[in-house]
Amino acid sequence: MTVRLASHFYAMIDPAGGHEPRALAEIYLAAGAKVMQLRMKNAPGRDLLAAARAIADLSRDRGATFIVNDRVDIAMLTGADGVHLGQDDLPLDAARKLVGSKMILGISTHTIEQARAAEAGGADYIGFGPMYSGGLKEIVKGQGLEMLRAVRAAVRIPIVAIGAITEARVPEILAAGADAAAIITDVVRAPDVAAKVRSILKLAR
Repeated sequence: MTVRLASHFYAMIDPAGGHEPRALAEIYLAAGAKVMQLRMKNAPGRDLLAAARAIADLSRDRGATFIVNDRVDIAMLTGADGVHLGQDDLPLDAARKLVGSKMILGISTHTIEQARAAEAGGADYIGFGPMYSGGLKEIVKGQGLEMLRAVRAAVRIPIVAIGAITEARVPEILAAGADAAAIITDVVRAPDVAAKVRSILKLAR
């Protein structure tokens, strides 16, 4: 399918800031977020399913795009708009056979070769990173803007940049060719999450 990301802010529903997932999704939506991904890496399947069901309902009510991280089964069970897969998750072709053509499939990439392979394999968008050092995963060395520009030149599908991105870095990320920025730490650990989201959304593409 042809995917156009509805916003340059790709909201990450991650418990790293201590928020309950549904409550965090509520904050994002109220602040104007249009694209959200549920990321609960260490959660039991039962808890992930419950959170995904609640957030899928919220997203449908607000007209937002809802993506589930890693789990094709959870995305399908909850009627999510899409699923985002890493390089070590279910292969893209296998996932596409399961979800068909109507569900959005995003793939995490870290090289130009992976980005090209994802596009050739039918991914609707790619995640690219990690962009900078630091962040939630304590990244030692980021890919940087030059590599992002190279990936932009190599593929036509949308790019979501991720990895230690802060509000201050969003303009340079977009200028280097990303369609959106996925931000975790700078948002979920902000004193006022809603204010942070609104501030990011005001940034020009």
